[in-house]
Amino acid sequence: MSLAFLFPGQGSQIKGMGAEVFNRFPDLVEQANKEVGYSLSDICLEDPNSQLGQTQFTQPALYLVSYLEAQKHLEDGQSPGLAAGHSVGEFAALAFAGCMSFIDGLRMVSKRGEIMSKVSGGGMAAVIGLDVEVIRSTLTESGIDQVDLANFNSPGQIVLSGPANQIQSILTPLKDAGARMVVPLKVSGAFHSRMMQSPANEFENFLKDFSFSNPNFPVYSNVEASPYQSADAIAPLLVSQIHSSVLWSDTIIRMRNDGADEFLECGPGNVLSKLLRQIP
Repeated sequence: MSLAFLFPGQGSQIKGMGAEVFNRFPDLVEQANKEVGYSLSDICLEDPNSQLGQTQFTQPALYLVSYLEAQKHLEDGQSPGLAAGHSVGEFAALAFAGCMSFIDGLRMVSKRGEIMSKVSGGGMAAVIGLDVEVIRSTLTESGIDQVDLANFNSPGQIVLSGPANQIQSILTPLKDAGARMVVPLKVSGAFHSRMMQSPANEFENFLKDFSFSNPNFPVYSNVEASPYQSADAIAPLLVSQIHSSVLWSDTIIRMRNDGADEFLECGPGNVLSKLLRQIP
């Protein structure tokens, strides 16, 4: 049986994150600040200009904190047998598994955040306690044709993504269909939806300048809910991930079937740890 590391995605960021690990790994923090050209650590710790919630800053900030948290656990004697990251968290998982260097991973998430932040007019909403087929039929019956099912976080929590006006229009029909809650998310774009196709194309061109290595242990892809099979598969799947669904529930089920019996969340908060209890 194996210990699995999990790396959180956007929404887990919180001011003050990273305080312990920044003191423990000052050289890596200095490298990160130098690479991005601003004090990423200050944004994590103090967020003086309220940038932590902006995608172009959130993504590198989460990457830095999550990667260093994993390094801390490794130094403390906890070594993973497998790993996965939710959305942008997948980059920290891959870097920690040796698929790319720490700095290359930071460059990737910085560009990813920058590209994704340019897309406006989108929104997302979490649907709690409604079967996926009922969600699909409600979308169809309501004439909502541009909203995608973005995150399958657990059987009882599915996130929708698409144009903000269509997200707003579907809130009441979903409640009427029996959803326990429908919660609009505080995000700056329609992540993991067809609105992200153009950013994905730009990101594909950006990744052509990077090389990848096979992971030192299995890392599970959001897009396929299965381990990366080779270094060659990494770039195409990271590109697809931007506009595809995050199959998180299936990923956790597959990891358990592959021997994961303990999970450790590497990063701020406990969003993924809470989801574990909702996934049978």
